[in-house]
Amino acid sequence: MALWLEASSTPDTEQQQADLDAINALRESAAIELKEKGNEYVKLGKKHYADAIDCYTRAINQKILNNFDNSILFSNRAHVNLLLGNYRRALTDAEEAIKINSANIKAYYRGAKAALALDLLPEAAKLCRCGLEQSPSNEELKKLEKQVNTKKAEIDKREHQASEALSTTEVLVSALENRNLKLGRAMYKDLTGVRKPKLDKSGILHWPVLLLYGESNAGHALPKRKVFQYLLEDTAGAGVKSFDEQEADDKDMDADFASKSDKASPRWVKVNERKPLLDVLKQRGYVIPGIPVFYLVSRRSSFYEEFVSGNWSPP
Repeated sequence: MALWLEASSTPDTEQQQADLDAINALRESAAIELKEKGNEYVKLGKKHYADAIDCYTRAINQKILNNFDNSILFSNRAHVNLLLGNYRRALTDAEEAIKINSANIKAYYRGAKAALALDLLPEAAKLCRCGLEQSPSNEELKKLEKQVNTKKAEIDKREHQASEALSTTEVLVSALENRNLKLGRAMYKDLTGVRKPKLDKSGILHWPVLLLYGESNAGHALPKRKVFQYLLEDTAGAGVKSFDEQEADDKDMDADFASKSDKASPRWVKVNERKPLLDVLKQRGYVIPGIPVFYLVSRRSSFYEEFVSGNWSPP
């Protein structure tokens, strides 16, 4: 009986050939029926997607259909895997469908969609390109290619921005270290946001400075507000004075300014208003709270004497 022939054997008699032809016809009929049944399951909705995949798989395993039909089976299974979110399996099936029949346009589209979902943008772009070579007027592939290119451009932009930010940060850190400056936890984030010093092309640091007005604490008419201005590091210290609330010596000052804001309140340091900003920031033990913060009080203010005497509470 032809039923017992080995895979590599050929029929010896006409009867064996007839038996083999009959078996192959049954297998082909079964494969086609499974394919159609799988298509029906897909139309029935998500609850039947697993059944559809099973039918396509069993049809493929018959190993009896021609390349054209087998390519459709792999492409259809890729389609269902896409619907289920099994993107890796969908991509594998689509690639197999293309390998069997390079003219299967749906396989290119489904493979590209799966690759896009997996963020495999070079693979997605290649599948779109190859599919359009087969069918230049295919609108679905054209639309998908635009999506791939848009996503690639967005990722390239983010990577470029991240690279620039990293490079800028590294250069800034180096500039601070070269000046023996220490940058610490930011104060008054609600006022300062994410502002930070900038290094220009000439290697000069530009500092955003927060100016606080003491009259607001004393109940005077001047409202509490913030003023930002970028100061060059060799600019005089903005003509402001700020005093330590406890005339700490250098040793105590070192401990005070090194402490974190969640453990102890930062101390205010007396500033020589005639010194360049860089000299002010380089005081021993001083940690810059994100950006320099100065407390301003007018000499003509009634609050000035209270401020100088230290009988006040920092904001």
